[in-house]
Amino acid sequence: MSDVDILTRIATKRRERVAAEGYSLASLVPAERMHPVVPFPRSNFVICEIKRKSPSRGTIDGSIQPVRLAGTYRELGADAISILTEEDHFGGNLTDLMVVKKTFPDLPVLRKDFLLDLTDVEYSYRAGADCILLIASLLSDDELSAMYRRASELGMDALLEVHDEREARRVAPLKPGLVGVNARDLKTFRIDPLGPVRVRHAIDWPCSVVYESGIFEEEQAALASQSGFSGVLVGESVVRDHTRIPAIKRGLALGAPPAAGVPTGFWYRLTAKRHRRPWVKVCGIMRASDAAVAVEAGADLLGFVFAESPRRSSAACVRECAGLDALKVAVVVARDGKDAEAVLPLEVQELLADGYLDAVQLHGDEEPHECAPLAFPYYKAMQLRTPDDAQGLGEFYCPRCLVDAYSRDARGGTGRRLDPEILEAVCAQGPLWVAGGIRPDNVRELVRRFGPELVDVSSGLEDETGYKDAQKIRTLFTEIEAAIAQEASV
Repeated sequence: MSDVDILTRIATKRRERVAAEGYSLASLVPAERMHPVVPFPRSNFVICEIKRKSPSRGTIDGSIQPVRLAGTYRELGADAISILTEEDHFGGNLTDLMVVKKTFPDLPVLRKDFLLDLTDVEYSYRAGADCILLIASLLSDDELSAMYRRASELGMDALLEVHDEREARRVAPLKPGLVGVNARDLKTFRIDPLGPVRVRHAIDWPCSVVYESGIFEEEQAALASQSGFSGVLVGESVVRDHTRIPAIKRGLALGAPPAAGVPTGFWYRLTAKRHRRPWVKVCGIMRASDAAVAVEAGADLLGFVFAESPRRSSAACVRECAGLDALKVAVVVARDGKDAEAVLPLEVQELLADGYLDAVQLHGDEEPHECAPLAFPYYKAMQLRTPDDAQGLGEFYCPRCLVDAYSRDARGGTGRRLDPEILEAVCAQGPLWVAGGIRPDNVRELVRRFGPELVDVSSGLEDETGYKDAQKIRTLFTEIEAAIAQEASV
C-alpha cells in the first residue's frame, strides 16, 4: 500500500464491507449485551493490543489465539486489552473481541476499529466492548459528538483519538475523560515519537491521556509519563514480545509527574517552546554571562561540556545559570571506544539529581541499550561520515538524535559542517537536529534549505575558544528569523 492517505483507504474499504455484509461483518453479534460494562483505568495503565498485522509492518503474528494472548497479557500486568476488529488491514474481527470478553468478563476491553456511525457504537456495545475508539480525523464534529454521547448513554467509555492540536481543539467541547494521542500519522503510518508530547499541551481539561504507538522500551513509557500521559497503548512490541509488559509498566511508574500533576519532563518543557523558527541550543557555555546573553537573544537550550575539551565547563557555572529561562544540557562522552565502560561523570549525576541540569547529550560511543540507564532524560549525538550512517539514527530510543560532523580528533566544536548529502539523508529519516560548523553567516542557508527542528551552535559564536561573542549570538538569531521570513514570503 502506498503512503498516500492510508486512513482514507481503510475507511473506504470498511464502508464497502459494511454495505455488503452488515455491521457484524460475518461475526455473530448477540441481540443484547452479555456482560456488564467494566470501567476503563485512568492512571498509570498499559493497554496491550491484539492484532495480527498492520499496513506499516505487514504480518506481525498470523497465528494469534486471542484468548490465550489476552490471558498472557493479563498475567504480565496489562490493565486493559485493545482488540483490532478491522479485517482487511489488521486481520481482526468482532469474534475476537467477543471470545476475549466471554473468557475475561472483568477485564476492560477496547474495540479498536475505524468506526463510522451510531450503528457501529450499538454493535460494539452488544459485542462486549467496554470502550470504543473514535478517530477524530475520520469523523465530522457532529458524528464525533453523537457517537461519543451514545457510548456514554450505554455506559461505555470512548477513547477519542487525535493526532494534532487542531484535532485536540475539535474534541475539547466534549471534554472527554479519555483522550488518545497517536504518534503514528494514520495517513502515512509514519511515527513521530515527539508528536504526542507536542499535542499534549493542547489538552487542557481534566482527563486521562493515552500515548499511542511506538512504545517498545521502558524509557519510552517513562518519557510518556513525564510528559503528562496517564497510560500507553502498545501493539506490535508486545505482540512480538509479551515480556516487555513489566518493563513498560515500570517506565510509567518511574516517569510519573509530581502529585500536582503538572508535567515537568525535559521533552514536555522543550515542546512548550513554540516558535516559527528552529529551537536553538547554544553550546560550550563556560561563563554565566555568555549564557545570559544567549537566553536574552532567544536560546532555548544551553549546553555545558563535561568531557575532554577546551570548552569544558564546571558545576559552578551550571549552578550560576540556574535562574535562566532555558533548558540546561550536559554534553558528555560516557563511553569513548567500543571496549570502554560507559560512565556518567559524578558531577553530572549530582547536577541532574539536584535539578540544575534538565538532560544529558550523550556524545560518545554509547550503545542504544546503555543510554537511559546512564542518564534520563537524554538524547544521543552521532557523528556521521556518510549518508548511509543516517540509518543508525533509528536504532536509538530517544525521540530525537543530534547529528554532527565526524572528526577523528574531537567529539564536537570542531567547526566542521556536515555534507549536504548527509543532511538530506537525515531529513529523510525525520526531523533534523544538527550541529557542526554553524555560524551566523551560514545559518540562513541551512535553515532555508533543510528546515532543521533544532540547531546547535558552539564554536561559531566565539571570539576566542570557549568564550562567546555577544554580537555573534544576536546576529545568529537575526539570520534565523530572516530565513524564516524569506520562506514565508515565497
